[in-house]
Amino acid sequence: MRIDPAGRPAPQTDLLSLVIPVYNERESLAPLFAEIDEAVRGLGVRTEVVFIDDGSRDGSWETIRELAAADPRVRAVRFRKNFGKAAALAAGFARAGGGVVMTLDADLQDDPHEIPRFLAAVKAGTDVVSGWKKIRHDPWHKVFPSRVFNRLVSRVTGVRLHDHNCGFKAYRAEVVREVRLYGEFHRFIPVLAAAEGFSVGELVINHRPRKFGRSKFGARRFVKGFLDLITVKMLTGFGRRPKHFLGTFGLLAFAAGTVGTVVFLFLAALALADYWPRMTVFPIGLGLVLSVLAMTVGVQSFLTGLLAEFALARTATDDPYRVAELLPEPPAEVK
Repeated sequence: MRIDPAGRPAPQTDLLSLVIPVYNERESLAPLFAEIDEAVRGLGVRTEVVFIDDGSRDGSWETIRELAAADPRVRAVRFRKNFGKAAALAAGFARAGGGVVMTLDADLQDDPHEIPRFLAAVKAGTDVVSGWKKIRHDPWHKVFPSRVFNRLVSRVTGVRLHDHNCGFKAYRAEVVREVRLYGEFHRFIPVLAAAEGFSVGELVINHRPRKFGRSKFGARRFVKGFLDLITVKMLTGFGRRPKHFLGTFGLLAFAAGTVGTVVFLFLAALALADYWPRMTVFPIGLGLVLSVLAMTVGVQSFLTGLLAEFALARTATDDPYRVAELLPEPPAEVK
């Protein structure tokens, strides 16, 4: 068995891995798997379906157990509690053994019959293929903020996609093994992949109306997405050289503060020697205080950049989730 540099078995080129996060999707799981089974027939590759139960409380895990018992292609992970979609995808990626890894949502809005098109696009040479829900069957209060957010992400990051947050994506195995997910970064995987030099493409997909469950969209998600966008921009722009950003800002602030301090000290001396109107002493003093503050901020930013450089080499690699159960169950000695 070949081993990759991280110590994991090398991807199996004849295996397609489908990673599906699940959160209270009991009613849609069996129909979804049936559609997947229909879609992958005749593709000429083996298939595995990795369900990640992200703390469901509606009986989703029991349904996944039944699917796993009936079909050996089903693998699954159950979290102790809800850790979020990024953690679920990270767990799925860690257990996916295929040369191509696809993700899709469990709510049946993503059409599994699109799988062959995505697989063909990856095999044609695109490292990341992202879905575009050009015609969406969602309420306007979900569609409009999403479009605004997608345009903002495209402009800020330079990765031009119409639908960054679409759950239907396909990746070459090397992508999911190199991109590290945590927090809410699942919607920025194409951006993170592009920063590592992988190619990114897009395919229009068939988006279907929701049949079961309810949307997880909310105002908090939009706010979190904007905050994460700032973080991603910093990581992809200066993630491996934080001192360049913080150090540059620190030096500029220190230089401006130094010049301001010299100028305002000179003006203060003129004012005290009656060469300058006394009424200007207060604004001169205020300017002097602000200049000293700028120097202080500059020194702190520079030192923070140095500390960030040291911390970069010690970045935590712990998994952002905790597993309660696996299917199929591992041997007793490794449980």
